[in-house]
Amino acid sequence: MRAYILTDQGPAMRDAAKVPPKQGQVQVKVAANALNRVDLAMSTGALHGARGGIGTVLGSEWSGTIEAVGPGVTDYKEGDRVMGASASAFAEYVVVHAAHVLAIPDGMSFEDATCFPVGLRTMHDAIVTVGKFQSGQTVMIQGASSGVGILGLQIAKVLGAKSVIGSSTNTARRARLAEYGCDFAFDSHDDGWPDKVLEHTNSVGVDLIVDQVSGPVVNGNMRATRLEGRIVNVGRLGGTRSEFNADLHALRRIHYLGVTFRTRTLDEIGEVNRRANADLAGPLADGKLKMPVDEVFPFAQVEQAMGKMARNQHFGKIVLKH
Repeated sequence: MRAYILTDQGPAMRDAAKVPPKQGQVQVKVAANALNRVDLAMSTGALHGARGGIGTVLGSEWSGTIEAVGPGVTDYKEGDRVMGASASAFAEYVVVHAAHVLAIPDGMSFEDATCFPVGLRTMHDAIVTVGKFQSGQTVMIQGASSGVGILGLQIAKVLGAKSVIGSSTNTARRARLAEYGCDFAFDSHDDGWPDKVLEHTNSVGVDLIVDQVSGPVVNGNMRATRLEGRIVNVGRLGGTRSEFNADLHALRRIHYLGVTFRTRTLDEIGEVNRRANADLAGPLADGKLKMPVDEVFPFAQVEQAMGKMARNQHFGKIVLKH
């Protein structure tokens, strides 16, 4: 099979072995992929947990049709249309644990389906499981114009958020956030943004912040969070280091939590998928969750697609079609 692999000369399309499924796994013929920031990092040789380095098949999000099932798999069968987030996605076939697979709703294209798996599990886990969101609360997404952020806005809204707030430093993208459930959008490059969020919340602050930026917004986040509110750190697009105002943290009595999939076991990831599917399969099938597709590239043009993501010129997802 053909796969996009990190070689000692950089990423390149190469032949790779087609691996049969083992106990509890399914083999999927890939129909489409969506790109994610982690794919860019790994294409330069960066590790993602224990994964990465020369010889790695790149990619982390896919959709397709099950071609074979391994021993012990009972929830899926050959021919099922599925989507998922897993390693080695930029290939003609992927092998993945069945617990990490989600069914594609009837009528949804492979190109649309591939845009959801990473965002569904990441944002449901951050908002519901770690963030302990309750209907009627206020949710803020830092980095809301990313693919995962756009989905986070909608998840908060369909689960009953009183108000959904989002940030984007790009004027055009910020203007589009209202299409995806955002009630108030702000520019995090504006030094006064915490005051604007407090004004929007009648000086109370938000109940929950899901932070994909970190770096320069950490202290502003704490200013914008209500007393005993929660901040869930899911990403570090703005940097992994920052000055941390420990006194502000204590004064606001904030629950500051970090999450990642890099240190989770396969069973833990399976449970995250199960919870996300339980709450969101219905809204997804009903069309209440949607993802803008910025551009679709043929799989053979993966390098051009990665280049577009590197230039940060897109809104929503960049997709590869096999």
